[in-house]
Amino acid sequence: MSKQGQQTLEQVQHFEGKYPKQIWSLFFSEMWERFCFYGMRGMLVFFMITQLNFAEKEANLQYGATQAFVYAFTFIGGLFADKILGFRKSLFWGGTLMIVGSALLATDPHQFFFFGLAFIIIGTGFFKPNISTMVGELYRSDDNRRDAGFSLFYAGINLGAFLGGYICVAIGKGYMLASVIDEAHRWNVAFGLAAIGMLISLINFHFTKFHLGPIGLKPGHPDAIVKVKALPKWAEYAVYLATLLLIPLVQVMVSKTEYTDIFMYLIGPLTLIYLFYEMTKLNRVERNKLIAALVFILFSIIFWGIYEQSGGSLSIFAAKNLNDSMLGGLFHLDPNGVNNSGGAFFIIILAPIFGLLWIWLSKRKMEPNTIIKFGLGFIFLGLGYYVLFGTKFFAQDGIASLDIFTLALLVITVGELCLSPIGLSIMTKLSPGKLQGIMMGMWFLASAYGQYVAGLIGASMAEAREGDSLADKLITYTDSYKQLGVYSLIAGVVLIALSPLVKKLMGGVK
Repeated sequence: MSKQGQQTLEQVQHFEGKYPKQIWSLFFSEMWERFCFYGMRGMLVFFMITQLNFAEKEANLQYGATQAFVYAFTFIGGLFADKILGFRKSLFWGGTLMIVGSALLATDPHQFFFFGLAFIIIGTGFFKPNISTMVGELYRSDDNRRDAGFSLFYAGINLGAFLGGYICVAIGKGYMLASVIDEAHRWNVAFGLAAIGMLISLINFHFTKFHLGPIGLKPGHPDAIVKVKALPKWAEYAVYLATLLLIPLVQVMVSKTEYTDIFMYLIGPLTLIYLFYEMTKLNRVERNKLIAALVFILFSIIFWGIYEQSGGSLSIFAAKNLNDSMLGGLFHLDPNGVNNSGGAFFIIILAPIFGLLWIWLSKRKMEPNTIIKFGLGFIFLGLGYYVLFGTKFFAQDGIASLDIFTLALLVITVGELCLSPIGLSIMTKLSPGKLQGIMMGMWFLASAYGQYVAGLIGASMAEAREGDSLADKLITYTDSYKQLGVYSLIAGVVLIALSPLVKKLMGGVK
C-alpha cells in the first residue's frame, strides 16, 4: 500500500486476532524513541553529579525540573497536533528535534548540556502523546481488546527503556566497551547512541504511516477522521518557527530550577481553564466523561510523584548504598544499571501477560474496571516501597542487598502495569475525538507534576543526609521510602472507595 489514506478507518479497526498489525510497527517506533529518552534520563543525575559537579540536592531538583518540562510539553504537543499539525507531522517534528538535541549532547555534553536538553524536551512533547493517541485510534470505541493493545504497546516503551537505560549509562560510566571507547569520549558515545535510536524510530514510522489509513492526518485533510475546515499552510510553518524560537527560553528555564516553580504554578491552572472552556462546547455525557478523566489524572500525579524516585533519589541510593551482587553472587551488575533498567525489564516480561490476563478475565466477565485497576496500582506501588524499606534489614555497614532492591522493583512494576498502560487507554476512551490529543497531553502533564514532586522529595532526602555516614544515609532513605509506601496505600484505598461515583461519570465506558 503506497497511497496515504487508502484504507478507511473501519478497515483499519476491523482486524482478526488479539492485536491489529499496525500496533507492531508503532511498538517499534516507540521502542527506539524510548531508547533515546530513557538513555538520556538514566544518565542525567549521575552525569550532573560526576561530570558537572552538582550537589546531590541540586541534581535532584534539576532532574525533577527537566522531567517536569518534558512531560509538560506533551500537552503543548498534543494541542498543536489536534489543531494544526496532525499526529503524524507532530511526531516527525518532535523526533527531528530529539535527534538534534541528542547530537548536540554527543558533540560536547559539558558545553551543550542544557541547550541539548531544550531540544529533547520540546521534541518529546511533540512525539510522545501523539503516537499513543494513534494506538488508541486502531480500536473501535467498544473494542474490549484495547487495554491488551496498550499493554503490548507499553512493552515496546519499556524494551526501549531497558536497552537505553542500561546501555547508555553503562557506556558513559565505563562498564561497557571500556576497551574500545577511550574515557574522554564515553559520554559522547552514550548520548550519540540516543540520537541513532531516534533516527531509527523515524525511519520506521515513515513506512508505518502507509498502513494507518486516515489515522494521524492533519486537521482539514480530506480523509481526516475529524472533519474541520483546513487551515492555511502558513499555520503549520508558524508552529515550526515558534518552536525554534522557544528553545533558548526553555534552555534558560530548565537550567534555573526556580523558573520551574513559576512554570508549574502557571501551566496546570491555565491548562484546566482551557479544558473547561472546551468542555462548554460538549454535551452532558461528554463532560461527565472528561470529569472522570480528570479524577484519573489527579491521582496519577500522586502515583508518579512516588514512583519517579527511580531517576532521582533511587539513582543516588543505588550508587552509594547497594552492593553489586545478584542472586547470591551468581552475577555482578552495576546497581545504577539495575535501577535504570530493572523495572523496564520486568515490564517486558509481564506486560504481554497482563494484556492476555485482561482479555481472559473480560471473556469471563471478571475483569476489574479501570478504577479498581488504578487502585491496585497504588497498592502494589506502596508494597514495593515497603520492600525498599526492608533493604535496611539486609544491610552491612550501610550497603544493602541488590537482590532485595530488585525484588522491590518487581513489585513496583506490577503496580505500574495496573495503572500506566491502562491510563493511556482510558484517556482515549473518555475523550471526544477532537480533544484526544489534548487529553493525552494532560495525562502526560500530570506526569510532569509527578516528576516535579518527585524531584522535591528526592532533594529533601539529600538535604537531610548531608555529611552522614553510609549507615545513616541508608536509614534516612529507607525510612522515607516507608512513608511514601504509606501514602501510596492510602491513595489506593481512597480511589477504590470512589469507584462507584467515577464509574457513573464514565457513562458506560469500561
